[in-house]
Amino acid sequence: MADFIPYGRQSVTEADIAAVVDVLKSDFLTQGPVVPAFEDAVRSAVGARHAVAANSATSALHVACMALGVGPGDSVWTSPLTFVASSNAALYCGADVDFVDVDERSYNMCPVRLTDKLEAAAASGELPKVIIPVHLTGQSCDMAAIHAAASRYGVKIIEDASHAIGGRFGPDPVGSCRYSDIAVFSFHPVKIVTTGEGGMALTNDDELARLMRLDRSHGITRDAEMMHADDPGAWYYEQQRLGYNYRMTDINAALGFSQMGRLAEFIERRREIAQTYDAAFAAHPIQTPWQHPETASAWHLYVVRVAGRRAVFDALRDAGIGVNLHYIPVYLQPYYRDLGFEPGYCPNAERYYSEAISLPMFPSMTAEQQQRVIAEVTQAVAAAAAA
Repeated sequence: MADFIPYGRQSVTEADIAAVVDVLKSDFLTQGPVVPAFEDAVRSAVGARHAVAANSATSALHVACMALGVGPGDSVWTSPLTFVASSNAALYCGADVDFVDVDERSYNMCPVRLTDKLEAAAASGELPKVIIPVHLTGQSCDMAAIHAAASRYGVKIIEDASHAIGGRFGPDPVGSCRYSDIAVFSFHPVKIVTTGEGGMALTNDDELARLMRLDRSHGITRDAEMMHADDPGAWYYEQQRLGYNYRMTDINAALGFSQMGRLAEFIERRREIAQTYDAAFAAHPIQTPWQHPETASAWHLYVVRVAGRRAVFDALRDAGIGVNLHYIPVYLQPYYRDLGFEPGYCPNAERYYSEAISLPMFPSMTAEQQQRVIAEVTQAVAAAAAA
């Protein structure tokens, strides 16, 4: 069998490795100067005022919810098409979770359904405290419409932009927080930029940034200007909130900082791969990703929809093509079923799930690898149709 082609793969250069080695030889493996440098690189790239690095995007989502005061008795709404971390972060705070069905073309949170759900919630006195729209596959949600709907009722917004660094909504980079209170990126190895494991929360609000920095490090500060003590000694620190150990190390940040220099290159290569897939599948019964005219996707994932998904998926795996599926609607998971959710709750998300396949997409993918993927996909789809 030919070599296995994964659906995603990190791109690590000798320069990346050297950056990590430099930190390993330095005085600071953690809580040193490289994390702030990485934060500044990301903040500058997206045009946000503050960036708060964390050891995962899940941690960043959690401290974002904490900073916005999410707690018991509150409700947080998100998309059903996401990794479980988007909703779990609210549960960590003791809040309830609900889901807004997706738009049938973009697979992102549907602004029309959100507006209708907010109107009904306002009438019953059950508005959410926070909405977490998810930029699935790297394409931004319609953030202008979502912001307009949420702001009408004073509902806060956290963008789960884990897939979307390097993407845009209108003229604005994803992460600028023009239409949100906080945005979160992921730096997992299969994401566009990696730190090994890691995440980052972006915001334009000084107080939210202060709270997230506290909460990622046990709720502790060494900043004399923030302390309750009148004349603290150099040894002194204060725990002001019940936080967590969610810090990113300088080792991880060094890899991310080095990779940020190639962000534009990564995005351009992903767009080239997407365009090649689009052209190759145009004459086949394969639904390729629709793109909102106001967005420029970061193309973290390339998702097609096909009839006979199980047969196609299994045939591709058997052929050494590492297809994947993003995602099973969160509320169909056993844990969420135990919370009272049932099949049929978000019909658009479930139709998507029944047909979706994520194809290999990574910058180092060769032309030969992509042509092999295309050949195997079209053959598998044809076989499924003939069965």
